[in-house]
Amino acid sequence: MARAPTASLTEPEPPPPAAEAALASAPARGGAQPGVGDGGALGQAVPAAYPLDASAGHLLRRAVQRHQALFQEYAAGLGLTAPQFAALTMLAELGRTTQNRLGRLVAMDPATIQGVMRRLILRGLAATERDPLDRRALVLVITPQGRAVVRAARAAGAAANRALLAPLSEEEQALLLSLLRRLTA
Repeated sequence: MARAPTASLTEPEPPPPAAEAALASAPARGGAQPGVGDGGALGQAVPAAYPLDASAGHLLRRAVQRHQALFQEYAAGLGLTAPQFAALTMLAELGRTTQNRLGRLVAMDPATIQGVMRRLILRGLAATERDPLDRRALVLVITPQGRAVVRAARAAGAAANRALLAPLSEEEQALLLSLLRRLTA
């Protein structure tokens, strides 16, 4: 069996040709470009081959963080997290469903939806009951208190959406939502 070469602690391996060319074209220490941090050896700038401000994933995460902060501001006093809001809203739309189906519809893994629903049930916003079609199975239902919270939370969610999208024109808002639906389909 062939052994993998071991790295020397005293002599680093030379960088691959592409990395060597990138390092050669990088600005010298002190002349780093804005947004380029130090990496590699101390004082060597790393070229911005992957600028975060051009990363869809990074920008989407920042947009989600902004929306969550806006939602918490508008939904103050309701005590709902974004996952709880999603689960409770979908449960209100469905009336009754299994936990497994609800989790799939709101894009939560089984462990997450189980924890979310446990907390909503403890607060009296949802409950479990026997499925009338299969008495062995339990289904989730929304309680009257849960319906009242959903009404207030939907208003908060709509206000957060309006605030988040306010910098965009109506056409840009429609385009963004259309593109996001395509990305998440």
